[in-house]
Amino acid sequence: MRFMIIVKATDDSEAGKMPSVELMTAMGKFNEELVNAGVLLAGEGLHPSSKGARIRYDGASRAVIDGPFAETKELIAGFWLIQVKSKEEAIEWMKRCPNPFDGPSEIEIRQVYEMSDFGDAATPELVAQEEALRARL
Repeated sequence: MRFMIIVKATDDSEAGKMPSVELMTAMGKFNEELVNAGVLLAGEGLHPSSKGARIRYDGASRAVIDGPFAETKELIAGFWLIQVKSKEEAIEWMKRCPNPFDGPSEIEIRQVYEMSDFGDAATPELVAQEEALRARL
């Protein structure tokens, strides 16, 4: 099972405040543990939303909205993509994670859909297409 681990933004992360050397060292050690265990697929920190954009869709219409975005608690400051056997294992890994920020912070754990989760909508042709795309990655 794959899980996306979402690091929620804080006022400091949205202001572009960089982490301390101590936190960077602790995160590096934690990431190394994930790699050594064979569970880390990807992981990155994100620039503040002031450097980002959103695209709002309405039928064929597209509207681009430049950041920053309100409601910091709804924004993402970084992520990991891990592959583990269960949600419980994902939780156990993330309980070992250093606090991503100096003060209170939050990490959200969300399971990634697999083609098998889509039932009849995942036709053999679509499954083959997805497998071919993944092989190219």
